[in-house]
Amino acid sequence: MTLSQAGILAAIPSLACHLFFSLESAEELPAALDRLSTLADGKTIVVGFGESLLRAQSRHVAGLRVFPVLNGSSVDIPSTQHALWCWLRGEDRGELLQLGRTLVAALHPALRLEQSTDAFRYREGHDLTGYEDGSENPEGEEAVAAALVGEGREGERGGSFAAVQHWVHDLDHFDSLPSEEQDNIVGRRKSDNEELENAPKSAHVKRTAQESFSPEAFVLRRSMPWSNGRQAGLLFLAFGHSLDAFEAQLKRMAGLDDGIVDALFRFSRPISGGYYWCPPIREGRLDLRKVME
Repeated sequence: MTLSQAGILAAIPSLACHLFFSLESAEELPAALDRLSTLADGKTIVVGFGESLLRAQSRHVAGLRVFPVLNGSSVDIPSTQHALWCWLRGEDRGELLQLGRTLVAALHPALRLEQSTDAFRYREGHDLTGYEDGSENPEGEEAVAAALVGEGREGERGGSFAAVQHWVHDLDHFDSLPSEEQDNIVGRRKSDNEELENAPKSAHVKRTAQESFSPEAFVLRRSMPWSNGRQAGLLFLAFGHSLDAFEAQLKRMAGLDDGIVDALFRFSRPISGGYYWCPPIREGRLDLRKVME
């Protein structure tokens, strides 16, 4: 029986750790992937493969591509694509640390850990600015339709595409702004999370209204705050049945559609970006038929 990785549709955990790996040895990769398939249950560990890892296996997943560098705007959207991304989910920081160490050891010498970022739930699902995150997330069957591949060959159905970005917030600057100005940047009132009817065109809610795109651009967000002691912000994570909806939203945020840049860029900026294919689960293990056959 084929299922999606359960962590994709599950509620945001209390704690998480995002691990990003580069490819070191294509010859050692098949053995490392076999070990990974036994460790990753799709719930505690959600796995996503970058295009370079699939190329190393002479494989291809339709719709997967490298995260784009978006040019032609007054803001910078960088690409920091990796070969493998793992999203560790849990309630105990020590357990996540040990789980990460186990993964790193299992993937050696084929893959090398390049970055590790701890994330956490804040006020039951709020951004560090104090605003509720993911208010327009689809739910139930609509979430399934937005996040998961519903058709395709064996090894594809139940899969998902993930977009991952680190956003760094200038919280001191944001906190210095009047509350009304903060609300206009987001497009919602912080006090009750109600959308502002007369918000500026640059308000984040208006720039990313999923139903305003053609076709509609629905994704399932699973973002969480992060901090490394020096920087803090939002580790943005969105799952989709393709990457098109997320990319359409990002281009509009950058002002590439109509020249209006999302007001979020007044206090926040992305410093990373990667696209990943999250295979389904088959008989309790990662279904790697699209990766290893």
